[in-house]
Amino acid sequence: MHHRMTRRRFLTGVALGAGAAAVSACRSKPLLPSAPPTSVQEIGSRWELFVDDWLIARLEGAELRINTPIKREIVLVADQPWEGKWSAYFTALQDGARTRLYYRGFTPADVSEATCTCMVESTDGIHFERPKLGLYEFDGSKQNNIVHRGIESHNLAPFIDLNPKARSEERYKAFAGLQSKLFALSSPDGLRWQKMQADPVMTKGAFDSLNVGFWDATAQVYRSYARYWTGGEYKGFRGVQGSTSVDFLRWSDPQPNRYAQGVPLEHFYTNATAPCPGAPHILLSFPKRFVPERTKLPGYGEPGVSDAMFMTSRDGLNWSRIFREAWVRPDLDERDWTHRSNMPAWGIVQASPDEFTMYISEHYDWPDNRLRRLTIRRHGFASIHAGVSGGECLTQLFRFAGTQLVLNYATSAAGSVSVEVQNADGKALMQSNDMYGNELEGVVTWLGGTKIADLAGKPVRLRLTLRDADVYALRFRA
Repeated sequence: MHHRMTRRRFLTGVALGAGAAAVSACRSKPLLPSAPPTSVQEIGSRWELFVDDWLIARLEGAELRINTPIKREIVLVADQPWEGKWSAYFTALQDGARTRLYYRGFTPADVSEATCTCMVESTDGIHFERPKLGLYEFDGSKQNNIVHRGIESHNLAPFIDLNPKARSEERYKAFAGLQSKLFALSSPDGLRWQKMQADPVMTKGAFDSLNVGFWDATAQVYRSYARYWTGGEYKGFRGVQGSTSVDFLRWSDPQPNRYAQGVPLEHFYTNATAPCPGAPHILLSFPKRFVPERTKLPGYGEPGVSDAMFMTSRDGLNWSRIFREAWVRPDLDERDWTHRSNMPAWGIVQASPDEFTMYISEHYDWPDNRLRRLTIRRHGFASIHAGVSGGECLTQLFRFAGTQLVLNYATSAAGSVSVEVQNADGKALMQSNDMYGNELEGVVTWLGGTKIADLAGKPVRLRLTLRDADVYALRFRA
């Protein structure tokens, strides 16, 4: 897995000495948390990702690192007459073996009944086709892939409703609207859309962006994340606000995303917030960061440059922005350095067991306006990383359920990862064999034939020792 090395150090103790001998020496002394634990986390048998410091008590000689996705091929160029250089606001939906991309097509103006929403389909997430749906006429023909026309097509953002109580005729839902009016739409098949009620379901916000919604199975609510201005209409910064609902029609008052003290506000043009596949208790967000005061390309008329960011939340309101670096930078291509490019699409697709697929727009406002595929290691958005000198991570106290500990990890040929299980007092209870390789679910084996199942349900913590290695996630499984 190739990734650019961007780093964030925190909770760091004294750096370790060089080489394996230093790592082994550290095992003889207890690595204590910076402060006594105030609670015991309950993790059961779910995946826990190292995308924040929720499970981390202390790092020594190690750091949390954001991992950049790999840019793959161009999957779509918006070059049809009913699309164009202002096609935008892409959404990726995975329905079994099929992936659909929805996006704004032809748009003569922000507020125009002629604006349309288009859809393309794929069986591999790479090769997309425009189905001839015959639903809406464009220039005298219905031989196109338009699924909606009207003002709401400015930013129609669909999702598949995973609420088990959802009605079949409303299996697909969407937000759409602008000018402080956000409407709820539904569809039985993702092709034929109608408003769920005549009145908007939200009126507090700007909404001239990709305003997303989804069913949060962990909290058992619908969530929305929409555009607002931090200082009032068109004042301050473009920001993200969230609301919840039990029926997708009645929504709580929107609450701005909360960040840690000292984290500066930036223009977040979109947010692309979604539950993490396989770990839905963690919400992932991929804002497009807009820097309006910069212009890179001489003679280009529209100001602003953009890149993509990464942040996470475990409650939907408080957001970890440990990683202040860009998740995706603009390329060498000068057309990626003009105003509203580099916008992550909403949705994470798992087209293979090993990796996640996402998409990002490029060349906005150019004749070859397009969408590129991104891939990233499954659950590999960030990791605990230590270099050749070695490092350690001590987790918070937690209780688990299961009979095996598995790690999503990678080492160099000479690197290693090992695990010590401790009780609340820091006493070592179990020690693993050294692990090396590159595995999504590497099973930890233990010295002396001890069994981790004997500690299930008891408060424990892990001491991870790494050398030239990354640990992306862990899980206790049956």
